[in-house]
Amino acid sequence: MTATIIDGKAIAARIRADLALEVAALREKTGRVPGLATVLVGENPASQAYVSSKRKACAELGIESFGHEMPASIGQADLEALVRDLNANPAVNGILVQLPLPGGLDEEAVLSTISLEKDVDGFHPINIGRLNMKGRPPLFVPCTPLGCLTLLEDAGVHISGADAVVVGRSNIVGIPMAALLRNHDATVTVCHSRTRDLPAKVRQADIVVAAIGRPEMIRGDWLKPGAVVIDVGINRIADASKKSGSRLVGDVAFEEAREVAGAITPVPGGVGPMTIAMLLQNTVTSFKRAHGL
Repeated sequence: MTATIIDGKAIAARIRADLALEVAALREKTGRVPGLATVLVGENPASQAYVSSKRKACAELGIESFGHEMPASIGQADLEALVRDLNANPAVNGILVQLPLPGGLDEEAVLSTISLEKDVDGFHPINIGRLNMKGRPPLFVPCTPLGCLTLLEDAGVHISGADAVVVGRSNIVGIPMAALLRNHDATVTVCHSRTRDLPAKVRQADIVVAAIGRPEMIRGDWLKPGAVVIDVGINRIADASKKSGSRLVGDVAFEEAREVAGAITPVPGGVGPMTIAMLLQNTVTSFKRAHGL
């Protein structure tokens, strides 16, 4: 059996095309367009690349982009003041503070300063808290977990009643992903680096979400035949056959896993494109809420 490939790039492109049409309709109706503010602190190359791609995506959809690049030396009070200014700006519907922040800055305090109504990244402690409570949906769900859920739904995966294993417990992916699956009536096990007999735990799962940040850690023989595998990992490993000398792989050994799984996301081209698509979707949702639409 060879797994069906869940093409996140194609699904994200379809979502973005639909959003572009919606943004054009909103402009026609209100005379305004959604606005997304990005705050980049310091010169982390990965963060710079992520923010650049988000701004480019906004331009492609007709969403207004407000970029703020601050030095790593910025003080806590000044950074929080910037966020409060963005909260007060009616043209800004979403605020994204790119993580991680440089050392010395209180990440939770900065995220808590973002208005709930503009927390399109879904990381405000109240939104995360509501996500983890029964019957109290957050205003926004974090983009990567929401993208994973959308991939599962698009692939026709029956989540309710399924046994799901989330490998990784980060605040950005693992914890909100587990809550999101639980809210869709899956029975969820969260595994991590100290889990005993990790292969046995994974082997019980109908749905596996790998987000532990270790290249090709999850092997094909860890999987239940027919399981659906969502690989969140993005790791660069050496590969002398490539001109660059390296290539990107996920947290799952893809070639092994595709021979066992029922469906699987590739790396690259799986979860990654969905994260930005969900950010744009959340920004449009925020605009519509602000205008009573």
